[in-house]
Amino acid sequence: MKIICVGRNYRLHATELGNEVPKDPVLFLKPDSALVSKNNPFIIPAFSKDIHYECELVLRIGRAGKHIQKKFAHRYIHSIGLGIDFTARDLQQELKSKGLPWEKAKAFDGAAFVGDLLPAAPFGDLQSLRFQLLKNGFPVQDGFTGDMLFSIPALLEEISQFFMLKIGDLIFTGTPAGVGKVEAGDQLEGMLEGQKNFSLNIR
Repeated sequence: MKIICVGRNYRLHATELGNEVPKDPVLFLKPDSALVSKNNPFIIPAFSKDIHYECELVLRIGRAGKHIQKKFAHRYIHSIGLGIDFTARDLQQELKSKGLPWEKAKAFDGAAFVGDLLPAAPFGDLQSLRFQLLKNGFPVQDGFTGDMLFSIPALLEEISQFFMLKIGDLIFTGTPAGVGKVEAGDQLEGMLEGQKNFSLNIR
C-alpha cells in the first residue's frame, strides 16, 4: 500500500503559502509507516516546532489500474473519507530554501491520518462534496471538492501514468485554505457532508 498526495490542488491554499498555482498536479508520496494507527493520537515530533494540519478528501483504490482514462476513473474508487496530511512546515521551508527534497517534512512517521473510509457510491458526485475541519471545536477549514484545480478523474488519470495503482492505495486529493499549526492538547475533528468522519487528539 502506498500513499499518493496531491499538493496545491486548491487555488486559495496555494496562494496562502505563497506558492504558484500549478499548471499540472503536484504529486508526492508518503510511506505506509507515515499512517497514524487507528485510535492512536498524533504525537508532535521533536524535530519540528511548526507542525501544520492539512485536511483532505482521501480516496481508497479498489482495483488495480494503469493509464486510467478519466471517464473510467470512478470504477477504481472503492471508498472515501477524510484525512490529515501533517507537514513540518519549518523543516519544509528550510529544505526548499536549499533546493533539497522535502520528504522529511511530509513523509515522517505519523505524517498521515485517515478517518473512516466509507463506500464511495452512495455519495454520488464526488466533485460536489463539502468537508470541514474543526480545531478544538472551532472551524478552521471549509472545503468543497468542486473547487479543486484538478478534478478527481483528472487526478487518477495523471497519477496512473506514473504509478501503478493497486488495491488499498490511498490518494490524498489536496487541502483547501486554512491550514495552521497544531499544539499538544489540540483536538481535530473532520466533518464530511455534515457527518463526523474522525476525531484525533494531538500530543
